[in-house]
Amino acid sequence: MWTKIPRPSEPSATVQGVGEVEIRRSTRRRRTIQAYRDGDRTIVLVPAHLSPEQEREEVARLVARLDARVARTPAGDEELMARARTLSDRYLQGRAVPTSVRWVTNQTQRWGSCTAATGAIRISDRVRDMPDYVVDHVVLHELAHLIEPNHSPRFWALLADYPHAVKAEGFLEGVSWQQR
Repeated sequence: MWTKIPRPSEPSATVQGVGEVEIRRSTRRRRTIQAYRDGDRTIVLVPAHLSPEQEREEVARLVARLDARVARTPAGDEELMARARTLSDRYLQGRAVPTSVRWVTNQTQRWGSCTAATGAIRISDRVRDMPDYVVDHVVLHELAHLIEPNHSPRFWALLADYPHAVKAEGFLEGVSWQQR
């Protein structure tokens, strides 16, 4: 039997704004309760024998856990690409137009890399949890390589308007020194 009920009203259960919870009761399910997201709905699988009170408590608990997990999920490649476009517009007058910007797990010696010929930018996932100004600096550095593919004075001039460059470089140096 499937029943749709309104989402619980606890603040922790509305973090991501999912509109409804669908409860699927099963007579075969004995002990386990499971929840997952399907588009804008949360599906909760529960044993049919639970009382309405137990069901409400368990649904609220699982929905809150799902919301917390989603809130902790770092930005994906789409968000990184949008961030790169914004940085290009703000600091490079929109001249750097990457074909892709994505997080990668195989860069252990570099913070990012750029293939100017294809417009592909890769950012090490080690940067993902760093402060926003550091992530922006790394992305902006790689974007500048789309315009100037070396580290010439013209390249560094492209980055001159970024106000947090010195602070970001210091942060990255500190992380590099600590990882020796």
